[in-house]
Amino acid sequence: HLEEIAKVLNHPRVYAFMHVPVQSGSDSVLGEMKREYCRNEFEHVVDFLRSRVPGVTIATDIICGFPTETEEDFEETMEMCAKYRFPSLFINQFFPRPGTPAAKMERIPANLVKKRTKRLTDLFNSYSPYDSRKGEQYTVLVTEISHDKQHYVGHNKSYEQILLPMRENLLGTAVRVRITDTSKFSMMAEIIDDESEWTRCAIKQESNGQIQNGKITTHLQDGNEDIIKKYVGFGLIFLFVALIIQMLSKFL
Repeated sequence: HLEEIAKVLNHPRVYAFMHVPVQSGSDSVLGEMKREYCRNEFEHVVDFLRSRVPGVTIATDIICGFPTETEEDFEETMEMCAKYRFPSLFINQFFPRPGTPAAKMERIPANLVKKRTKRLTDLFNSYSPYDSRKGEQYTVLVTEISHDKQHYVGHNKSYEQILLPMRENLLGTAVRVRITDTSKFSMMAEIIDDESEWTRCAIKQESNGQIQNGKITTHLQDGNEDIIKKYVGFGLIFLFVALIIQMLSKFL
């Protein structure tokens, strides 16, 4: 279903983002984990989507220190992560989940697991995916306020995090921005269009309602088109989720 997924990810109302947890770059370890896929299949998914969906962001997970993981197995994981330089990489140490076969396996020494985790973390920290983005322009949907309350947080089509200066009425708004600075996990930007060009996500409503059959109803101001777009967007999202679940069922 990769063709269908690529079509959905290319739709202007869908983020070009996928989280595909591979867990290891070693087929031997994947087999011991009872995963129903191999490294080549995972890499095919990544290569296909990167070739068909411009700017797609693919995130993944890695488990360090699975009980059967050898040094050679770990090197294969390092090689895969170095090859793809995932902008979002979740690194976890093996934890024995009660009731699973792996919980009964002999554990790798903790100091070795920590060493492998550090090596992979150092690799991940060795590159910055946004370094070349200064001056680039994007349309950003502003959805929240940062934890430090100093910035608005938005995302571009690739679901990359972009921080904007605080100013009124930005939440729920799509604005055009220019990147001014970058860090490992996000970009800073300035707004380059004026307020009259902002796109609001909310449906406008009249302030006064009418009572019909004992119920209060509110008229929409030019809202029919927005409603249609809204439900088409929801439909595409549900279709996208269904396709993702079906395609990745063997990964889980």
